[in-house]
Amino acid sequence: MREYILVFLVAAAVTSLLTVFAREIALRTGAVARVRDRDVHDEPIPYLGGLAMLGGLVAAYLVARELPFLSLGGPFVFKDAGIVLIAGALICAVGVLDDLFELDALTKLGGQVLAAGFLIFFGIQYFYFPWTNGVQFSLEGTQGALLTGFVVVATVNAVNFVDGLDGLAAGVVGIGAIAFFVFCYELTRLNSADRATTAALLSISLAGACAGFLVHNFHPARLFMGDSGSMLIGLVLSASAVTLTGQFSGSQIAEGGPGTQASLLPTLLPLLLPIAILVVPLLDLVLAVVRRTRAGRSPFAPDKQHLHHRLLEIGHSQRRAVLIMWTWAALVAFGTVIPSLYRGAWVWIALGSAVVLTVALTFLLPVLHKPKLLEALDEPAP
Repeated sequence: MREYILVFLVAAAVTSLLTVFAREIALRTGAVARVRDRDVHDEPIPYLGGLAMLGGLVAAYLVARELPFLSLGGPFVFKDAGIVLIAGALICAVGVLDDLFELDALTKLGGQVLAAGFLIFFGIQYFYFPWTNGVQFSLEGTQGALLTGFVVVATVNAVNFVDGLDGLAAGVVGIGAIAFFVFCYELTRLNSADRATTAALLSISLAGACAGFLVHNFHPARLFMGDSGSMLIGLVLSASAVTLTGQFSGSQIAEGGPGTQASLLPTLLPLLLPIAILVVPLLDLVLAVVRRTRAGRSPFAPDKQHLHHRLLEIGHSQRRAVLIMWTWAALVAFGTVIPSLYRGAWVWIALGSAVVLTVALTFLLPVLHKPKLLEALDEPAP
């Protein structure tokens, strides 16, 4: 665990330091988020935060290779992690081009499919799904490739959609990465297996990169991650979950260990977790497509009716809206991970309390504590 904490800190520190250089590059090249009707920022903000995050991930990977425990992991740990980082660099490059020249939606989709294809070509894909009682369902190569490509591209676009408020995407993905790291680490501990896994290494590195970026991205943001960052962290998050099925036997994932719950939830978690963590932005994505197509517009046409916009409309400030979204992300992520590892009344009591608290924060806070601007608007004119 100490080496994983060090990897987290390295990713956070390097990302935070490189953010300064990424901001300077963005200003010199004109990669700046100009103010548009659908945006909530009121002044131009530099892009290219994804370059700093990529640097943090690479630094964490290089340090991990030299650590005494992690460096002795299985032969595929660093090989698979390296493949994911190369695919991340590829999709980050597509994002940089978009931040500079505003690529059309189909070109960006092509870049996402190319990065997902790179992962699949080098063996990062779903191979099987373990079931209970030692049963295991194998996937044909084409089936596994199509499913992997769908999950990766869907996750990338979901993160891109949620990137609408300062610190929102980095926080949601960072929380999800921590939850997935907890699952990976506890799975190895409960099964007395090797703690060094690609999924744990990638997820804790991703969490560190998100934490380091938030230092500069929380409201008021000095830098946006842009598509270079949102697509990068979406790919790394989904790819880390994919790698789990290739490095654990079906019995290990399905059976867990003492005190674990023998159910289908842990067996399907490598497939469900990217979707579960991003259920809010994925729901936002589906609603946006339905809303735009019903209005006779392109599903890729921008608007200002996303969920984070709705939170602002009901009275949350920008910071509070982001914290509310983080709370929902934590509820879904840990609400998926904890029941898959443990059982008992305390699990459901804790989850029930978390649901009540999250709902209360979402809908009661705007009534009890309005932002100062809204309070001033509600005051009668003299």
